[in-house]
Parts: sequence; structure tokens; C-alpha cells
Amino acid sequence: MTQHLTNAQRAEVLTAALPYIQEYTDKIVLVKYGGNAMINEELKNSVMRDIVLLSLIGVKVVLVHGGGPEISDLLRRVGKQSEFVGGLRVTDEETSEIVQMVLAGKINKSLVGKLELLGGKAVGLSGMDGHMLKAVPVSKELGYVGEITEINTQPILDMLEKGYIPVVSSLAFGEDGHVYNVNADTAAACLAGSLKAECLISMTDIAGVLRNKDDPASLIPRINVSEAPQLMAEGVISGGMIPKVECCIEAIRRGVKKVFILDGRIPHAILIEILTDEGIGTMFV
Repeated sequence: MTQHLTNAQRAEVLTAALPYIQEYTDKIVLVKYGGNAMINEELKNSVMRDIVLLSLIGVKVVLVHGGGPEISDLLRRVGKQSEFVGGLRVTDEETSEIVQMVLAGKINKSLVGKLELLGGKAVGLSGMDGHMLKAVPVSKELGYVGEITEINTQPILDMLEKGYIPVVSSLAFGEDGHVYNVNADTAAACLAGSLKAECLISMTDIAGVLRNKDDPASLIPRINVSEAPQLMAEGVISGGMIPKVECCIEAIRRGVKKVFILDGRIPHAILIEILTDEGIGTMFV
């Protein structure tokens, strides 16, 4: 696409983006990235390129990631069945070790590597580092699945101050010394609130909140948090979308100004949402 732009058109694009760049310069933008939006390599490169660009123009980007599909894949390879209760993965001792390997190891370091290759400065962290996230068990039934009780954002702030993009995996440190698997949407909402982020962007593999789930044209571009319970009651927000939306509401309650659910399958979705007035997902206010 850019190959066909004249130099004048390129300059026009940049000047049009200027007010948006000024709005976000020196502000914290937290991007939650995970699940199926991470599977396609080409799209992953596009997302990482957007994050590096934002970082280079002075936006303080924090990347929080999950990795459900990759955890399920490795469990399958070692002959272990994935089990879910209320959308959360039942995590016994062995599963907990695999979750750590995948999140704090494979995925975290591959995202750091991609950002570095594209000219960014990135550093990998997990919620256990510097006791960033502390958790207690959600329930006996779920095992080592944690509910966040304390947040220490200092490790992230230290990295941002030195010009790094912190890449954070959703693990937490338990009072009992165990490592807890934390839902990445929840971790992102809690961190965005504690960091007083300008906005939280949740990358998914759907277009946003749809009034009719089978019709992409029925996208709801803007939802006030007070409208969400009614949309849940009507079944507009249902299934796997409920916990995502609840996390968006939680982030707003914690003081994040804007929260977006964006389709991670659209190339440069982050830039289109932040640096234009077009907007392509659902915004919660």
C-alpha cells in the first residue's frame, strides 16, 4: 500500500496523525495480546511493528500477553488433557510447570525477540518478577489459578523510564511460594489501572462487540460501562466475550480513560485505532 503513495501523500498521512501522536506522547498505553490473535506469524509481526513505532514516537507501551492455545498445544504433546471451569484452565502442579515454561519462557522471549528485531528495545518480565503480581487461589477446584490481591508496578515503571517496552506474562507470585496462572485479561486490566494508563487495548480474534454475532456490520463502536449489564442480559455480550468485557469495565473502574477491544486479525489495527479518528473496534468509556 505505502509503495503507491507519493511523498506528498506520505507527508499528509504523518501530519494527519500528529494530533493523535501528541495526545499519546509520554502516556502509557497497555496492549493485551494473546490467544488466537497471536497464532498467525505475519499478523504478529504487524502488531509488533505497530508497538515499536508507538514506542519510537514517545508512547510508553506495555505489552501483557497470555498464551492459552500454546499451553493447550504443549499439554496435548505431553499427553495431558486441558480442562476448563468457567473459562479458566484447571491448573495442577504439572500444568503449572508447563504454563510457566510457555508463558515466561517460549512466548515471552519470542515476543521480546520480535520487538528487538524490528528495532525496539524490549525486556521480558513475568508477574512474579519484583512481586509485580501477588495472588491467592481462586478456588480449590481450579488449583494454581490465581486471583490478584496486590500489584507492584515499579518494575514496569523502571523499564519504561529507561526506554524499554516491558513484555509481561500473566503469572503471579503466591503468598504460599507457588506460582499462579492468572487470566491475562484480568492481569492487563489490573496493571492498566495501577499504571494509570491512558488506554488499554485488548487484541482478540473478533471484530469487537457485535449486536448480531453473525454479522460483522453490526459492530457496536462505543459502549458506556453502564450499558454493559443490559447487553449481557440481552445476550449481545455472551460466552467468552463476558470475561473480556468484565475486564474492560474493571479497567475503566480502576481509572483507565479508554478501553478498546480490537480485531487482532486486521493489520495495523492498533495504529488505525490510536492514530486516526476512524476507529475499528469497540471502545468502552
